[in-house]
Amino acid sequence: MNDLTLQTDLARRTLTGFIRSEIARTGLERAVIGLSGGIDSALSCYLAVEALGPQNVLAVRMPYRTSSPDSLAHAQLVIEALGIPSLTIPITEMVEPLFARFPQMSALRRGNVMARARMIVIYDQSADFGGLVVGTGNKTEILLGYTTLYGDSACALNPLGDLYKTQVRQLSRDLGVPQAIIDKPPSADLWDGQTDEGELGFTYAEVDQLLSLLVDQRYTPAQCVQAGFAEAFVRRVVERVRRNAFKRTLSPIARLNPGTNYDFVNLPDWGLQP
Repeated sequence: MNDLTLQTDLARRTLTGFIRSEIARTGLERAVIGLSGGIDSALSCYLAVEALGPQNVLAVRMPYRTSSPDSLAHAQLVIEALGIPSLTIPITEMVEPLFARFPQMSALRRGNVMARARMIVIYDQSADFGGLVVGTGNKTEILLGYTTLYGDSACALNPLGDLYKTQVRQLSRDLGVPQAIIDKPPSADLWDGQTDEGELGFTYAEVDQLLSLLVDQRYTPAQCVQAGFAEAFVRRVVERVRRNAFKRTLSPIARLNPGTNYDFVNLPDWGLQP
């Protein structure tokens, strides 16, 4: 099996330094995080506090009326452990008029609406608090497209995007994230009984091993099968990664002017004063 073990001291320094520098270069000093009660948002919160200080990190809980009480309770564990300011802003009254308009709306559509409503709240609080939105999506979710575009995938910076889910668990243990959060089944808490692994149809542990071979070590699908993975599983994961590539890039822009360059970060020096 592939060794996904992190050098956690190095990862911790790298990720906190990333948060600090990315926020500082915008002229800001603060961060806002949607705190769900799950492990990913908890880890992002711990890293942001270490990078910026507790007074500069706002945690926002955004429950729906059917959200698990455990989610609120686990988020509160993080808030109390870190001593950070927090808000609880229910989204029920935001989303239910749309649900009532379309009573046959599927659970997937409802979940996407809730995820995007939460981003409305988060970005409003970002403007009010004067901090950037720190993302909470991990590498496994991003590669599989297990995320809502312009919903939970929306952020100004993401410290977890190069960590597989199993690595998120490892780093969370080392940073002192409450054990109850680390141990519970991962869930977006979008409907009763929903779990990530139940919806995906495989465990994070097994898919992380496969993704590491495909993405990090550049194995071909055939080589992954030779390494011991079931061919049907490899095909399923590869197809999912390919199908969701659009979620990992900015929207393509039709070019009329071949000289147009939208990579503003790497534009040539035009002699302008900062």
